Amino acid sequence: MFFDISIKDIIDVILVAGFLYYFYRLMKDSGSFNIFAGILVFVVLWVFVSRVAQMKLLGSIFDQLMSVGVLALIIIFQDEVRRFFKNLGSHGHFKMLANLFSRQEKKEDKAAMLPVVMACMSMSQQKVGALIVVEKDESLDEYVKTGEVVDAAIGQRLIEAIFFKNAPLHDGAIIIQDGRISAAQCILPVSHNVNIPKKLGLRHRSAMGISEKTDAVAIVVSEETGGISVAVNGKFKLGLTAQQLEGILSK
Repeated sequence: MFFDISIKDIIDVILVAGFLYYFYRLMKDSGSFNIFAGILVFVVLWVFVSRVAQMKLLGSIFDQLMSVGVLALIIIFQDEVRRFFKNLGSHGHFKMLANLFSRQEKKEDKAAMLPVVMACMSMSQQKVGALIVVEKDESLDEYVKTGEVVDAAIGQRLIEAIFFKNAPLHDGAIIIQDGRISAAQCILPVSHNVNIPKKLGLRHRSAMGISEKTDAVAIVVSEETGGISVAVNGKFKLGLTAQQLEGILSK
C-alpha cells in the first residue's frame, strides 16, 4: 500500500492534534493567540526551508533558532506553562494521588465561610467594593507579605470594617488561610486577559489574575453595581446569589 498507517500512528496523530488544540485554547484564553500563530508560521517556514527546499545557509540559521526555541518558549509562556501543569494536576485522579503524599492535610471548616457570605451580601446591598481571596491547596504566602498582617478569626463585621470606604485597609484584598484572615490590603497580580469584559474594573482583573496563577477562590463585590462575582481557575462566575456563593466556598 502507498500509505502504511497503523493504529499507533492514528493514536499519535490524535494525541498531537489534541495537544495543539489544548495549547491553542490556552493561548486564546490568555490573549496570546497572535504569538501562538506567529510560532506556527515560523515552524512551517523552518520545515519548508530546512526539509523541503533544503536551503543550507538559511536552514542552518533556522536550526540554531529552533535549538533554543524550547527555552525561549518557556520564558515567554511561563504563566501559560504553569497553568497547563496546574490544570493537569488538578484532575481528580492526580489530585487524589497528590493528597496521599501531602505533608499537611487542610481541614476547612465550612461553617467558617458563612461570615464571608453574609459580609458579601451586606456589602453588596450597600455597594461597598471588596476583594476576598480564599486559599486552597497552593500557598498564598507571597501575596500575604504584600499586605498588612491581621491574623484574626473570620467575622462578618470585621470584613465589613476592613472594606469600609474610609478605612485605611479598604484598598487591596484580604486573604483567608486555614479559616483565618491572614492579611489585608494585599496586592494581587493583574490579569491581562483580553476576554475580560471592559465593564469589569481593577478588582475583577486582580481576582482573575490570582485565579490564573493559583488555585485560590477570589470573591469580588462590585462598588458600582453591588454584584458578587467569583474567579476560580481563570474563569468568572458573575451575578452570584448568597446560595451560589456559599455553595462555591463549601466545596
